[in-house]
Amino acid sequence: MEGFMEIILISLLILILIIILVLTFKIFARSANPVIDLEKNLLKELNESKLFMVKETGENFTKVTQSLLDNSRNISKDFDGLKDSVQARVNELVKTVDAKLSEISSKVEEKLNKGFEKTNTAFASMMERLGKIDEAQKKIELLSQDVGSLQDVLTDKKNRGTYGEVHLNQILKSIFGENNTRMYTLQQPIGNEGCKVDAMLYCPEPLGKIPVDSKFPMENYNRMFDKTLDELTREKARKDFKQNIKKHIDDIASKYIIKGETTQAIMFLPAEAIFAEINAYHPDLIEYTQPKNVWIASPTTFMALLTTVQSVIKNIDTQKQASIIKTHLDKLAEEFGRYTKRWGSLSKHIEEVSNDVKDISTTTDKISKQFTSIEKVDFESLPEPE
Repeated sequence: MEGFMEIILISLLILILIIILVLTFKIFARSANPVIDLEKNLLKELNESKLFMVKETGENFTKVTQSLLDNSRNISKDFDGLKDSVQARVNELVKTVDAKLSEISSKVEEKLNKGFEKTNTAFASMMERLGKIDEAQKKIELLSQDVGSLQDVLTDKKNRGTYGEVHLNQILKSIFGENNTRMYTLQQPIGNEGCKVDAMLYCPEPLGKIPVDSKFPMENYNRMFDKTLDELTREKARKDFKQNIKKHIDDIASKYIIKGETTQAIMFLPAEAIFAEINAYHPDLIEYTQPKNVWIASPTTFMALLTTVQSVIKNIDTQKQASIIKTHLDKLAEEFGRYTKRWGSLSKHIEEVSNDVKDISTTTDKISKQFTSIEKVDFESLPEPE
């Protein structure tokens, strides 16, 4: 609106200047009046122009005022409509935002609940695993103590011997059961010198009785692989290890292979590593055992031997039972022969009785027919006897 007013004022000023110039030109064109006339004319024209300008300005001001009022009303109406529209849109937006926030809140709450459940489950699982780890740690500690105890046992020669005997006994019990004297005995006296063997196996012939003695040549074996020792010392340990094994073989052969009682024996080595060392790198020791009839066995090979012996004994028992069953079947066949003969005789008697029954049945039918005929006779039509 301010720009519009400035335009009107500028227009009025321009109009006034034009009028003044026109009047001045007319005055100078008619005559060269004195200054007084010019002044009067100018004053007159100025007054007229002033009146005209006041009139025009008033009219224009009225028009401008009316226009401003109209524009103000229109703007007020437009503003009210815009306000209502904006308010409606704001209300709609608020509702939409509330709905979205509610939906988001529900989803967030659901995800948080699921997250809490997963977290609780994971935490429970973690606690369970920690418990198992703690339990395993305790077992490891106990195992470490057992290993330390085992190392203490294996450092003493007597304790090593006891360990070998216990291991041997456990294998025998696991295969044959405890106190199965039919299959084995422990600390069995043998010979006339009061010797006792760690275990005696009772196998079927031709194996017969097999003494089993436990040996544990650990010292020189450990020295063979001790990296802290020099090569000469380790080489000497290898030679001493062989001599130890040969001496054990000789002792077992001389003590436990007795003519007329046993023909062979087993040297039980509780350590698989020693057995593997002998078989892999000392074939001369294996050859040394053959003429002595002393066989070297580890826990694994000894269990395989016992399992084989058990299978053989079961087969022998099965054969014995089969022989007994055959004897009973022969007796049953004999009895069945008698049964067949007697059944044939009974069949003949039954056939004779059957024929007699048929004859009796025929006679019975005839008698029945006679009685029927008699019943049909009319006794009233017969003459009375005199």
